[in-house]
Amino acid sequence: MSAARVLVVEHEDGTGPAQVGERIAGQGLLTDMCRPWAGDALPRDLDDHDALLVLGGSMGPHDDERAPWLPDVRDLLRQAVARDLPTLAVCLGMELLTVACGGEVRHAALPEVGLCELMPLQEAAEDRLFGPLTHAGGRLRAVQWHWEETGALPDGAVPLVASERCVHQSYRIGTSVWGVQFHPEVLADDIRSWGTSDVGPLHDLGLEPAGVVAEVARAETELRALWGAFAEQWAAIVTDTATAVPIVPAGPTPGQR
Repeated sequence: MSAARVLVVEHEDGTGPAQVGERIAGQGLLTDMCRPWAGDALPRDLDDHDALLVLGGSMGPHDDERAPWLPDVRDLLRQAVARDLPTLAVCLGMELLTVACGGEVRHAALPEVGLCELMPLQEAAEDRLFGPLTHAGGRLRAVQWHWEETGALPDGAVPLVASERCVHQSYRIGTSVWGVQFHPEVLADDIRSWGTSDVGPLHDLGLEPAGVVAEVARAETELRALWGAFAEQWAAIVTDTATAVPIVPAGPTPGQR
């Protein structure tokens, strides 16, 4: 049997799959990187792929003039939903999934940047992807970097995770399509360049880029264990295995929020 193939859509330089890409490759999945920002052509359909991973970016889900490939990405996401194809849509990816499927994205009243606490909802306990996190117990934290958010879910979407500032941190459509507003893929080195390019917006939020990066760096062991295993669980779903990957969140490091 040939290995499962994942189409990975990267929207701009510096926003690659990072540890999620490493973990799913380690589980035997083949990744086809598509970088439309660098001139790669998106496929018209998903016939040659077993899964779809849509990453983040600094543009918004309606910024078609800035990123003219976005309509094609929204179309691929609609195709994934129609097929119930295993899909993970991250940050901008989730916002694209939301608008592609009839939901609404709005500017966040309180943008989230840096390390933030997540609150699994009741539905997460029975979810194939998020269930292991809730069963393991412990606090859930992830890196956030967004100024927009899902205001209204697509019809039929199941909300899974919230945060203090953002009610829709994650949802599922069907049985196999997930959107996550947070960034399970990144660690401190991955966001260092984001802080450099977003100095002004961060200062507007009262944040220093170096401080944001340092906080994420202090939590790296926790983030690597939690979201790396989350990525492996998604890989298990893609390959349709029945073996759940145990996810054991690390305890908080003293001095962290």
